[in-house]
Amino acid sequence: MAITYQFNKTSLQSLEKNLKMRKRTLPTLQSKESALRLEVKRAKDEIKALDEEVERRIKDYDQMITLWGEFDTTLLHVDDVKMTIKKIAGVRVPVLEEVIYSTKEFSIFSAPKWFADGFSQLKAIAEVGIRQEFVRRKVDLLEYARKKTTQKVNLFEKVQIPGYEDAIRKIKRFMEDEENLSKSSQKIVKSKREREAQAKEAQARLESEGKEAAL
Repeated sequence: MAITYQFNKTSLQSLEKNLKMRKRTLPTLQSKESALRLEVKRAKDEIKALDEEVERRIKDYDQMITLWGEFDTTLLHVDDVKMTIKKIAGVRVPVLEEVIYSTKEFSIFSAPKWFADGFSQLKAIAEVGIRQEFVRRKVDLLEYARKKTTQKVNLFEKVQIPGYEDAIRKIKRFMEDEENLSKSSQKIVKSKREREAQAKEAQARLESEGKEAAL
């Protein structure tokens, strides 16, 4: 980003104001970036743990594969999920609160005894899978915010702050040179006037002395 400026006091004051704002904001952005990095890591660890839990539950499911052939999968249905929005490091993310299921009635006398456990297992697998999606969404949102924050930190730290500092130095150097030139010009003018005044005084003195000699 090119920083536009003029070599005058107004432009200097504007640049100094912008530089001060960025230097004051940078530590906050850096803290936010660190917090987001930590939260992204935690969320990824959470996904890893959920992946392991899914694998474990699928293995348990596979061990009963012969029995599952008897299970009527239409007996259980996911109707809805309840969620809330939570702020993590300033980022709004969805958080799973509850999975709402509906079940069809069945005869506990004619159905195999393990059907009740089957419901529990299916609910657990479904909830873990749904929770995975929520956590993945959280990772995406946090990672996006982290990248945007990192970009802003780099922009402030590596581009804008050095750019404003360089522009301020150039303006100050220009104004100092201009002031020194003005002072030098004033000295030259003053010296010239003093020489002219001295020359006039000398001329007047000579003329006076010449008149006195003529008398």
